Amino acid sequence: MSTKAKGAKKKKSDDPRQVVANNKKARHDFVIEDVFEAGIVLSGTEVKALRMGRASLLDGYVAIDHDEAWLENVHIPEYFQGTWNNHTPRRKRKLLLHREEIDRLGVKSREKGHTIVPLRLYFLDGRAKVEIALARGKKEFDKRQTLREQQDMREARRAIRHKELLG
Repeated sequence: MSTKAKGAKKKKSDDPRQVVANNKKARHDFVIEDVFEAGIVLSGTEVKALRMGRASLLDGYVAIDHDEAWLENVHIPEYFQGTWNNHTPRRKRKLLLHREEIDRLGVKSREKGHTIVPLRLYFLDGRAKVEIALARGKKEFDKRQTLREQQDMREARRAIRHKELLG
């Protein structure tokens, strides 16, 4: 007989993604207009480092160069058990997108104030994927306004919960 209680089941998340890195700063600094999922061309030691949950998207961005999308300035640290064939931590990595998506991103990113930023890096069915977004930069007062709205919503939820507990 097993050590688990009878009828106990392992909880399974509805989302099959294993998130490696999030870019919370991007949602604070930019207004997200459109989101895409792209595959990444990685070397073996990069995949091993990602499986250990090690990556940083903070300074990352996507550049369209010669009709190809490239993920730049994303830090995937060296795999500590790697040998002489270890990867460079901040190298350019090719993104795998459909031609129409690359063309649309290229046109939009050339508009004033628009950029393409990585939001999340994750594994989906054993393959490394990155969620990228076409974004427009926020001004300082927009950032303050967003924080104020979030704080007001938090206070309203707190007041409703407090009222429900009392009444």
